[in-house]
Amino acid sequence: MENRKVRIALTKGRIENKAVDLLEKIGYDVSELRDKGRRLILNVPGEDIEVVLAKAADVITYVEHGVCDIGVVGKDTIMEHGGKFFEISDLGFGRCKFALAVKKGHNFYDGYGVKTVATKYPEVTRRFFEAKGMDVDIVKIEGSVELAPLVGLADGIVDIVETGTTLKENGLEVSEDVAPISARLIVNTVSMKLKQERIEEIVRLIEENL
Repeated sequence: MENRKVRIALTKGRIENKAVDLLEKIGYDVSELRDKGRRLILNVPGEDIEVVLAKAADVITYVEHGVCDIGVVGKDTIMEHGGKFFEISDLGFGRCKFALAVKKGHNFYDGYGVKTVATKYPEVTRRFFEAKGMDVDIVKIEGSVELAPLVGLADGIVDIVETGTTLKENGLEVSEDVAPISARLIVNTVSMKLKQERIEEIVRLIEENL
């Protein structure tokens, strides 16, 4: 924690772009963030702020371990990985949802026997069906999860759905919504004490500009 700068970890990709827009709206100089090349640690000129770009799950790891003070990450990653940090604000962008999807016209709950669900998010899936008192077999998939019902590996999938176009194109449809998702602001628990004033100021500026 010897670094007195406030370090913000951003999830690379669409969330990063929206977060940079938000920092710009606050009035920060985001020129380095827009023209980053291959750099992963960037300065906000004129501010005591450093930005780190990372994969979603790593944003949580960096914030948990205190090497970053603040993180911007999707609720999907928080739900899947959990962790010890403060979840401060719903930033409202990156909106989508977790949904249970099946082959078009297929009823997931029909018949007897244990259903098989393919997903990249086994923890989210497990909790969803546990809350229903249902036992399911969960198969973790790394790539295109839509394939699983088509090749007969699973009765359904739990995945992130934005427009539903990919599902439709593959003959699948949403059977049930699981949980809404959007980008969240998280803060390291120790940083919140050590750098409280500065962090609260940044959080206030972010929330005022949402």
